[in-house]
Amino acid sequence: MFALDRYKLLGSSGLRISPLCLGTMTFFTDSGWGADEKECRNILDAYAEQGGNFVDTANSYGYGTSEEVVGKLLKGRRQQFVVSTKYSMGMEEKDPNASGNHRKNMFQSVEASLKRLQTDYIDIYWLHVWENRTPIDEVMRAFDDLVRQGKILYIGISDTPAWKIAQANTIARLRGWTPCIALQAEYNLIERTAEQELIPMAAEMGISVLAWSPLASGLLSGKYSREDMGENAPQEEGSRRAMNQIRKLINERSLAIAEEVKTMANEIGRTPSQIALNWLLQRPEGIVPILGVRKTEQLKDNLGCLEFLLTPEQTGRLDSISRVDPVFPQTLLSSEFFMQCMVDLNVNIENR
Repeated sequence: MFALDRYKLLGSSGLRISPLCLGTMTFFTDSGWGADEKECRNILDAYAEQGGNFVDTANSYGYGTSEEVVGKLLKGRRQQFVVSTKYSMGMEEKDPNASGNHRKNMFQSVEASLKRLQTDYIDIYWLHVWENRTPIDEVMRAFDDLVRQGKILYIGISDTPAWKIAQANTIARLRGWTPCIALQAEYNLIERTAEQELIPMAAEMGISVLAWSPLASGLLSGKYSREDMGENAPQEEGSRRAMNQIRKLINERSLAIAEEVKTMANEIGRTPSQIALNWLLQRPEGIVPILGVRKTEQLKDNLGCLEFLLTPEQTGRLDSISRVDPVFPQTLLSSEFFMQCMVDLNVNIENR
């Protein structure tokens, strides 16, 4: 069974974190679908009361508003939380250096985040998204400088190709710099392509994986139907529903998976959200879901995923309906032809 105060180690470090991370992308109301400060406090308190200690934000969430709210809410109890934030996204429209992965943006971003969070250090500082321009050795050296200055303790990376993360950590280890110990990726029953390269790479390199959008932007909570698909679907500009429609997440495949989750929830007396989160918690890679809620009731419902275990038959059903097809080179390496070649090769070696 799981519990928020049954902590696990983050990556190859000794840092203790809860098995569920509290995301704060909803900790501002400017978006039209966030939570006000009072509700944010209630959410954080409910999370902390059960032993939750891992809070994630970003400088781009509400252009700093989320960090400001988190800073206020953690005042007087900062030390009991593992606080993580990110940099990379554009913060000043007319400043070409106010976005990107480069050293200048990293340094000016971390200083601004420290002020908004009202803290002397950040536990985990994430590269938010890879922009394909900055040399990776520049990024890793800049990260290491911040660690040595005591402004950040650990390094994380998000939304970046597996080969680039592997390159980053290889360079860091060879040069004695601080490596990345955690990865954030979109991962849920509907979006499982991270299993192709990112998750195996992370396991090989001792990197923990945090799953953002563990409920697929609400699709796995069961609140969408086929009426939300296509050109004639209801439009709500700026809403989460509109974002899902723009990304074309509401489709036949995703709704079929959501329906199976809902069916299973009814069978065992749980909610769809709890089923989807429990599936993630039981993944062999030790996935840490990032919860994103707007109401305390949603958080309490989500935390119900800690109270039970899906059976092997139930996880098998979910695995089957959500499975993604392998891509090259997995298609070759797992083929019967290739396996036969390897058998023949081993026989030849053994007979020499």
